[in-house]
Amino acid sequence: MANEEVTYKEKYEELFVNYNHLRGELDQLKRLVYGSRHERFIPVSSPEQLALGLESSALQIERAPITVQTIEYTREKKSGSEKVATGRTKLPAGLPREQVIIEPEEDITGLKKIGEEITEELERIPGKLFVRQYIRPKYAKKDGDGIVIGTLPSRPIDKGIPGPGLLAQIVIDKYTDHLPIHRQIQRFDREGIKLSSSTLTDWIGSTCELLDPLYEVLKKQVLRADYLQVDETPIKVLDKDKKGTSHRGYHWVYHAPNQRMVLFDYREGRGGEGPGECLKDFKGFLQTDGYAVYENFDKKADITLLHCMAHSRRKFDEAKDNDLTRASYVLTEMQKLYALERQAKSDALSHEQRHAIRQQQAIPVLTELKTWMLDSYK
Repeated sequence: MANEEVTYKEKYEELFVNYNHLRGELDQLKRLVYGSRHERFIPVSSPEQLALGLESSALQIERAPITVQTIEYTREKKSGSEKVATGRTKLPAGLPREQVIIEPEEDITGLKKIGEEITEELERIPGKLFVRQYIRPKYAKKDGDGIVIGTLPSRPIDKGIPGPGLLAQIVIDKYTDHLPIHRQIQRFDREGIKLSSSTLTDWIGSTCELLDPLYEVLKKQVLRADYLQVDETPIKVLDKDKKGTSHRGYHWVYHAPNQRMVLFDYREGRGGEGPGECLKDFKGFLQTDGYAVYENFDKKADITLLHCMAHSRRKFDEAKDNDLTRASYVLTEMQKLYALERQAKSDALSHEQRHAIRQQQAIPVLTELKTWMLDSYK
């Protein structure tokens, strides 16, 4: 009988642990689907926040008492930053003006003009296609010694009909304004120009080839920076072999914050080949998330691998339902770091000043967090 009680108890504990595990996965899924991106954290000690009584009934663990406090900071308003009430938005002075003079219907003979009322409206003439003709007179040389004719200027697509302005508009419409090719074809059709999807696709491809030199220059400038942030994001790519289907590709994004420059490198997969090739000559600080591919760069002598505080913070935000007390403690300590960064940004501190204030105020917080975590995981 005693053995049966032990068996039932063990079975109950196993089911209870599984229940909490599944409950945690469900909570995480709900957070991904319905949660706020900002993941705002309000400590449980805040008197303004009412408790709803929805905390998870996970196994209680004995812990040392932890004091949770709310971090606040003040920010001075810069002079001239107050919002000024204005009337109708003024139209840019650089826009061309078309004047329409409206005289009174009454007889104004002998009247003196004392002023005028000006009312402006913003108008637009829809873009129109036109044909540019290159007319090159031909001249016969004396004594039948050949023909003289002017040289055609360089054109984006050799022997093609689209001009540079038209190609630029097609590319901007597709990749900036997200206007699909078939809708652009419909617009051309309304203007009496019949174009096929393959024609527009070829034009876009040829235009992108013309941009390759610019891309290579951008790539060199971004990868020359001594501080990079790297992340990869999935993107659906239409499959050219199977109509109507798509596969998953990846855009690897390289951001140089100090230079305010971004590089997109498309790869078919999420393996380490892409960043390995792009960063083979990189030297400096590399900031990433915890994806295993990036760990290889920590072994290179010329690269200092940094991780992202936002990703670390997210894990503790997700742990609130499982262990509210300890998760709240870490989130509150991290608030000190975020408050420090907000204050530095508000005061427009230089890089040297930010480094000094971080050494003075952020390092103690991080050191205390490290000690607490090591003690908590023993």
